[in-house]
Amino acid sequence: MENFHLPPTSLTPEVSLNPAQGLLSMRGESYPEHVLTFYAPILEKIKHVLDAGKLNLLKVDMHITYYNSASAKAFHRIFHLLNHAAENGCAVQLFWHFDEEDDMARDLGKDIREDFPAIQVVGVEMAAAV
Repeated sequence: MENFHLPPTSLTPEVSLNPAQGLLSMRGESYPEHVLTFYAPILEKIKHVLDAGKLNLLKVDMHITYYNSASAKAFHRIFHLLNHAAENGCAVQLFWHFDEEDDMARDLGKDIREDFPAIQVVGVEMAAAV
């Protein structure tokens, strides 16, 4: 399967998917003007990789420094795909990076644990930016 990469913009995160290494990375800010247009191909690529059933482990590194509510809904769709894969035998480890002063991001990490129990969520607290 081919790698997938979207470079970051001022409104969207960098997204990298490397099926051979079992890695998915999202990094940056997420408040695209057209959330569905931006996230649709990402969801499709993730679904395609997971549906192939060749992954035993997928490590997901999410370091989103800012996101809007529409992006949170897109993340929810991604987590749903990941949880389904984990329920079907692919170990999914989600490294959720958040600023120590960002209660909303911390709470989203807790919500992920509760709403998607098959995903192993690792909270990575980072020092606040100065």
